[in-house]
Amino acid sequence: MTMELSLIIPVYNEEANLPVLFDNICSAVKPLGRSWEVVFVDDGSTDSSLDILRQLAQREPEHVTVIVFRRNFGQTAAIAAGLDHSRGEIIVLMDADLQNDPQDIPLLIGRLDEGHDVVSGWRKLRKDNALTRTLPSVIANALISAVTGVHLHDYGCTLKAYRRSALEGFRLYGEMHRFIPVFAHSIGARITEVPVRHHPRQFGKTKYGLDRTLKVILDLMTAKFLLSYSHKPMRLFGGVGMGLGFAGSVLLLYLFVRRFSGVPVLGSPLFQIAIMLVILGTQSVLMGLMAELLARTYHESQKKLTYTVRETIPPGRINDQVARA
Repeated sequence: MTMELSLIIPVYNEEANLPVLFDNICSAVKPLGRSWEVVFVDDGSTDSSLDILRQLAQREPEHVTVIVFRRNFGQTAAIAAGLDHSRGEIIVLMDADLQNDPQDIPLLIGRLDEGHDVVSGWRKLRKDNALTRTLPSVIANALISAVTGVHLHDYGCTLKAYRRSALEGFRLYGEMHRFIPVFAHSIGARITEVPVRHHPRQFGKTKYGLDRTLKVILDLMTAKFLLSYSHKPMRLFGGVGMGLGFAGSVLLLYLFVRRFSGVPVLGSPLFQIAIMLVILGTQSVLMGLMAELLARTYHESQKKLTYTVRETIPPGRINDQVARA
């Protein structure tokens, strides 16, 4: 049975927050008059969070589903599991630490009803430590927006609403959950951003620190490659290879011309650098060719299309070849 609304909430050691969070969710969602569920994903909690989730599931079995991990796999894995086990046509992600306000859920859904596919929360008045949390977040958001071309003020805000159709066609790994709007944009999703409330943490300890900044940068590199070059990796590897090969060739030409002035070629360190550049350029081009083969194997073996369809006119009409795939 499908649901109109699914809330997905990763949980890791939030025992004091869970009862209040669920009560706040009920007061925010019930007036909407939609069928709804909450999918809690316990990410290897070591406190009594799981016991509290069991109690909530027993109290509200028609509204609460609990997914229990064997160990801590991280927020991205928890969100992926929540997506796999949810039934809603509308997906709302939020944290379990009470810093996101469930009363903002109707606002996000209202913007979806206006025709958007993704509504991203923006913690405009953020209640976190300015030096260790807010400042790194501002820098990371600016960097992600510049690299991906999807301009949002707050990628790190978990409180976001999605149409399920905007979440199809990609899988989440590492710390990639913050890039979901970027991947959704790559398949043509319409994205907007709204300011949401943000509260200081009252119970428990934050799970985030400055070490996440390096992870964000590395995942941003991965996301950029997947978005820009996963279908045509030769454009990246081949471009780099040609650049290195050209630089090596120019350097060799310079050494050859200088040889007529009596300067030996083999004794110069520039000769070794030039040869290395040519070799690296050749290897990069060959890597590009191999990546092209891997990309084609990936898409063809899994019958993955290289495009996405928003609708068909008339509705329901579909190409026979696509239907067989």
